[in-house]
Amino acid sequence: MNRIFTLMMVVIGVISTQAQSIERQVIGSAGTTVNNGSVTMDFTIGDLAVTVITDGSTKISQGFHQGSLLLAIKINPVAFIQGAALNPNNGEESLMRDDLRVADHIPTTSPYADALTVQNSVLTTTGANAIVDWIFVELRDAVTNTTIVASQSALLQRDGDIVGVDGVSDLEFDLTAGDYYVALKHRNHLGIMTDATVALSDIVTTLDFTDGSVNIYGTNAQTTFGMPSGVSAMWAGDANGDGKVNLIGSSNDSNTIRDVILNDPINLAIQFYGFNVTGYNDADTNLTGGTQIIGINNDASLVRDNILNHPFNTFIQFYGFNITEQLPAEVNRKRIQSDIALLEKVKALEAKSNK
Repeated sequence: MNRIFTLMMVVIGVISTQAQSIERQVIGSAGTTVNNGSVTMDFTIGDLAVTVITDGSTKISQGFHQGSLLLAIKINPVAFIQGAALNPNNGEESLMRDDLRVADHIPTTSPYADALTVQNSVLTTTGANAIVDWIFVELRDAVTNTTIVASQSALLQRDGDIVGVDGVSDLEFDLTAGDYYVALKHRNHLGIMTDATVALSDIVTTLDFTDGSVNIYGTNAQTTFGMPSGVSAMWAGDANGDGKVNLIGSSNDSNTIRDVILNDPINLAIQFYGFNVTGYNDADTNLTGGTQIIGINNDASLVRDNILNHPFNTFIQFYGFNITEQLPAEVNRKRIQSDIALLEKVKALEAKSNK
């Protein structure tokens, strides 16, 4: 027994003399190592961060960091699209209509380039948070406002909130905090953008495009025609998606609506102008779920009424007037200058007629 005990003590003594201490090793951003003599072992995972990165509140210092850690900025845009706000349901005058959702016409895949998808259950929500349609949101560079730095499809609720594909969440973009222009686009309405950059961070920023609290790029970029009091909305009527609302001339929106109706497979042989094309269609400018060129509240009439009620055209009532999307691009800047010149002529004519 004493021999076994003595042997065990010898083994323990040998092990103890050969043991090594574990020291804290940290890899620096320059590839060097530092040792503070501690027995605590640290480790880091991911890519090397050679600069300090922050989203306004969360800061990542230099070193190796977890690659899945993303910084995000959050926004809650609010907007109305004119087509869905015309002829509101009784008792719901402050809300857009959700006719497309009620008729089960909203696709679960976005019509925009990123092709995001939504679960069918999201489209069963009713009330103020019911989904009206897909919409597209862009963040643009603070220096060059024609440069899109991030974008995503989103969902527009009846009360104007623009939310993520889960139907409730604020929008997130994987960008660092900073100043950005925010632009909104819709498949048959004219797009809009903030007139100045907006400071965005991981704290949700609400941008209400409907109530005048956000200045919009351009002149008369939105409309109050047919809208609830105090509400501005994106112009409806861009049936062919060319960034203009026009009634006559080449590639006008009225002809696009007519062609959709006359070329529908069911109506192709009959060529009946009173035919109603049901479904999710860009020519359905008032978002009723049906595309019509004659009858009450038809889509071509909306194009005509918008043109005749544009602030630059109310005195002349020129059917050939074009309403142009005023997102920043050289062609649009020229159009804005042309519209301003036209407005000055209209004012001069009005002043002359009042004498």
